[in-house]
Amino acid sequence: MSMLTPLELEALRLSLWVSGWAVAVSLPFGVLAAWVLARGRFPGKALLDGLIHLPLVLPPVAVGYALLVLLGRKGIVGGWLYDVLGISLIFNWKGAAVASAVMSFPLMVRAIRLSLESVDRGIESAAATLGAGPLRVFFTVTVPLTLPGVLAGTILAFARSLSEFGATITFVSNIPGQTRTLPIALYSLTQVPGGEAAALRLCLISVGLAFLTLLASEQAARKLRQRLQG
Repeated sequence: MSMLTPLELEALRLSLWVSGWAVAVSLPFGVLAAWVLARGRFPGKALLDGLIHLPLVLPPVAVGYALLVLLGRKGIVGGWLYDVLGISLIFNWKGAAVASAVMSFPLMVRAIRLSLESVDRGIESAAATLGAGPLRVFFTVTVPLTLPGVLAGTILAFARSLSEFGATITFVSNIPGQTRTLPIALYSLTQVPGGEAAALRLCLISVGLAFLTLLASEQAARKLRQRLQG
C-alpha cells in the first residue's frame, strides 16, 4: 500500500485539528451539563436531558440543517455573530468543530454523568463537615473521583468527532483544507473513478484511529481508578 497523498494527509490533519477543538471547547459545558443532570432537582430536568441527548437519535443531516438555520450568516445566532463580531462559522473549520462538538456532546455528558452518580456523597459530606466550602469540595473531592469518567467521556467524544460526517457536510459543505475532514474525504473518493484505493486507505485509518482511541479510553480510565483506589 502506497504512502498517503497530500490531500489525504490534509484530511487527516484537519480531522485531528477539528476534533481536538470540538472536545476542548465542549468539555467545560459537558462537565456542567453532567453535574446539573446528576445532582440537579428542578422542573424540566427530563426535558433538558432529552435535548442534550437528542443528537444521538436525530439524523445527523437534520442536526446539520438545524445548525445552518441557527448559526448560518442569516441565522438567528449566526447572523448576529457575523454582523456584530465578524465571526462566520459556515464553510470553515470552526463550523466543522461546532458540528462535531454537537454530535459528540451527548456521549461526553453521559460518561461524566455516570461517573458523578457513582461518587460516594458521604465523602463529600465529610469534607464539608471539616470546613471545606462547596467549591473546595468540588475541586478537591468530586473532580478527582470523577476523573475516570471525564477522561473516558473526553476520549469518546474525540473518537465520535473524528467520525462525524452528516452534520458537518450539511452545515459547512465539502471544502478541501477547510471542512473536508477524514469521513468527508473518504466519501468524496468513493464518488470519483479510481478513488477506491485511496478510499480504502482512509477507511483503514479511520478504523485504526477509532480502535486506538477506544483502547486508550479504557486503559487510561483503568489506571486512574487504580491510582485513586491506591
